[in-house]
Amino acid sequence: MTAIAKKIADSAKFQNFITLVILFAGILIGLETNHDFAKERETLLHSADKIIISIFIAEIIIKMLSFGKKPYLYFFDGWNVFDFFIVAATFLPLGEGGGQYVTILRLLRLLRVLKLVRALPKLQILVSALLKSIPSMGYVSILLLLQFYIYGVASVFMFGANDPIHFGNLAIAMVSLFRVVTLEGWTELMYIQMYGCNQFGYDGNEALCLHPSATPLLGAAFFISFVLSGTMIILNLFIGVIMNGMEEAQKENEDLDLNSSLESGATNQALLAEVAQAKKDLEKANSLLEKLSQQVSRK
Repeated sequence: MTAIAKKIADSAKFQNFITLVILFAGILIGLETNHDFAKERETLLHSADKIIISIFIAEIIIKMLSFGKKPYLYFFDGWNVFDFFIVAATFLPLGEGGGQYVTILRLLRLLRVLKLVRALPKLQILVSALLKSIPSMGYVSILLLLQFYIYGVASVFMFGANDPIHFGNLAIAMVSLFRVVTLEGWTELMYIQMYGCNQFGYDGNEALCLHPSATPLLGAAFFISFVLSGTMIILNLFIGVIMNGMEEAQKENEDLDLNSSLESGATNQALLAEVAQAKKDLEKANSLLEKLSQQVSRK
């Protein structure tokens, strides 16, 4: 039974079948967003959902059986734990409460699409790279937060009176700076400071422009320096960190493939050695039989 389960679990056809089922599950969830279609074919969609969850349960059982007398080894793999959680979440008693609980249940069912990460090795490498990048990304985030805080406080002091809508306090100033760092209409914010709120950007909000002041040089220097340091440098650090994580994840994957190939090679060498030894033993047995037959014929 263990050998059969392992053969099925390692089979490329079985893995491709599971991938197709995952894609079908994702399409099924998408169809349910059409409320009229879902209501007309509620029974069909419910039956298809039951079939899908049955296939996923069978997949887990087969993989557990492939470990023989130690099925708990299934949970030693983080991806297996991830698959198990997605399938187990479907059985949470949330559908009976209605309303928001039904929505939560649908969102949990949507998580099945994430099983594609397990089914596609290249996606596994990408996710592993992102996870490996989290510690380094944390330090880059701290650097970005410091930049936002320094520029946010400075912008309130320099532009708060002229532009209370965008820089009236620290919280709204940091939100406005986030808009700048995403390059979404950042020139408009710059022009308000360069020309004053009475000349630019406050159409329809003239009553809020109480203390207009134009600072062309300071406004341009502030926003251009923030865009260069925030967008061009710090955000590119995130890309560099992720690329470094990708290289590490790719190298680990290659090392795992090399180790598995070496192990299989060592196994093959051991089998060849046993075959060679058996061949020698067989030759010795044949020579002994020939000697015995010669002695018998002499007598």
